Amino acid sequence: MSFAVASDQRPLIAGVGMIRFTKPGQSDPWDQLGESAARLALDDAKVRYEDVQIAHVGYVYADSTAGQSALYRLGLSGIPIVNVNNNCATGSTALYLACQAVASGSAEVALALGFEQMNPGKLGLVFGDRKRTMDHLTARLGELLGEDTSGPLNAAMYFGAAGREHQQHYGTSAQTFASVAVKARQHASKNPLAMFRTPLTVEEVLESKPLYGMLTRYQACAPTCGAAAAVVVSSAYTRKHSLEGLVEVAGQALTTDRAESFESIRGLIGAEMTARAASRVYEMAGAGPEDVQVVELHDCFTSAEAIFTESLGLCARGEFEKYVRDGNNTYGGSHVINPSGGLLAKGHPLGATGLAQCHELVHQLRGTAGERQVPDARSGLAHNTGLGGATVVTMLRAE
Repeated sequence: MSFAVASDQRPLIAGVGMIRFTKPGQSDPWDQLGESAARLALDDAKVRYEDVQIAHVGYVYADSTAGQSALYRLGLSGIPIVNVNNNCATGSTALYLACQAVASGSAEVALALGFEQMNPGKLGLVFGDRKRTMDHLTARLGELLGEDTSGPLNAAMYFGAAGREHQQHYGTSAQTFASVAVKARQHASKNPLAMFRTPLTVEEVLESKPLYGMLTRYQACAPTCGAAAAVVVSSAYTRKHSLEGLVEVAGQALTTDRAESFESIRGLIGAEMTARAASRVYEMAGAGPEDVQVVELHDCFTSAEAIFTESLGLCARGEFEKYVRDGNNTYGGSHVINPSGGLLAKGHPLGATGLAQCHELVHQLRGTAGERQVPDARSGLAHNTGLGGATVVTMLRAE
């Protein structure tokens, strides 16, 4: 996908909305979550629902046409509503499709919405009576680990093993991984929409319940309920309606696995997809990682932040520990990674996560992020990935 399109069809984010993420059992029903986030985004954009020409709605744990159930609460306008499921990359995939609709000229106003009402505990399968969709992935993980991976999906096994592989290749310390969780809580303490805002120490992180490999409980995101949305408009529409607070979608790519993804455990969790998506986005935007000030990165586990920071080119491969030690992943450094608190602290409602990243970056680029504002933020990078696999990387730029 390239945004070398007619200037009138250039996709812009006009509005974003997000409700506070919560633990399972503490949220409204999923359709109300979706409605609330969509209304917030439309109000922020100063766009009426009647003007939306297409909507893409993402979720993982809901039945077919759940997008209609959520958006019918706003009105019965007869527009195309496309339901999206791309595992943890669902929210950003909905945004990708909305941007495609505008860039292609098929719509001037598109809505991207993501929501999730999750259950407590580890992720589980919805259909236990048929072949699993990721058997090819789990089989390869078993080969690389030399372990039996035929049981229920265990995300901590994937990301713990990937973290251990990173340690074996580069000598990354357990303390460095733990410091990612500490940073996430520090950033989230200034985000009223985040789920976990209580500070942690490296010692508390390391002493929490072991999960797999180098991972402990505080190094993993928790099941979350929530919703987020974005309104995407064409540049022609903004001129006709004098919209303000616009953020340009300067580049965007959605990638899936290639053969190289199956050569390492880091590849299985999305490192190779991420590198390809980032390369495309930098080319589209005519910019590189050195031009980015703020990043919302898919840190479902601390090991994910280490691996994906390198895949995005924010630091060289094998240099994540030095990057962290030099303070380059937080305020005052090269990039502020996850000022929202990220998945680790803000929360991870699967269908909403990619759009929550968009919500944070739009406010950062508008200069309206309050206490967590990144100084002089002009370009932001969003990274959202799902096992199985799909990765979306988006570069946003202040207008």
